[in-house]
Amino acid sequence: MPYPRKLLNDYETVAVDLHPHWWYFAQPVAALVGSIILGVLARIYTDGTGTPRAALVYLLIALIVASMIWVVVRYLKWMTTSFVITSDRLIFRAGVISKMGVEIPLERVNTIHFSQSIFERIAGSGDLIIESGGEDGQQRFTDIRRPDQVQKAIHAQKEAHDKRRFTVSGVDVGGGDVASQLEKLEGMLERGTLTAEEFQGQKDRLLGR
Repeated sequence: MPYPRKLLNDYETVAVDLHPHWWYFAQPVAALVGSIILGVLARIYTDGTGTPRAALVYLLIALIVASMIWVVVRYLKWMTTSFVITSDRLIFRAGVISKMGVEIPLERVNTIHFSQSIFERIAGSGDLIIESGGEDGQQRFTDIRRPDQVQKAIHAQKEAHDKRRFTVSGVDVGGGDVASQLEKLEGMLERGTLTAEEFQGQKDRLLGR
């Protein structure tokens, strides 16, 4: 499911839209497979119909059901977890019922690291650690697909964003009529890309004051 277009600004574009890597399912799937194997072994190697065997059967059924529920819950979380890189910001959203989200403007991104264990490197998964200016300082995002490629994508979008920001602050807002350019300026003011003084100066220029 792609990131909802209604949550983006009118002029904002999506460069990368990811759900967590399939490694995200490793633990619940391993628990489900393990409980099924235990059930099969118990069926083969236990005899009789006494209370101990019945108790073991009920226990294994409970383990299988619990593992299946864990897989379903993890899938719902996977479906509602997004890591998005746009032309203006990084967005992370997660949650089935309760929601949480992180947004980092590209101009505040300072350093991007990625880390992978041996198994994660083989699977093509890993973590991203993003250091940014602000209250949080550092954010870790886990189970990212091909984190080295995502790191490059962030750098590319940040570079393009910085060029556009320089153009807006120094020369021009871009094409389009005055109303659309004013809308872009207002969006940049809201996100902190422009100061109030820069916004007013660009607005006066567009309006010919």
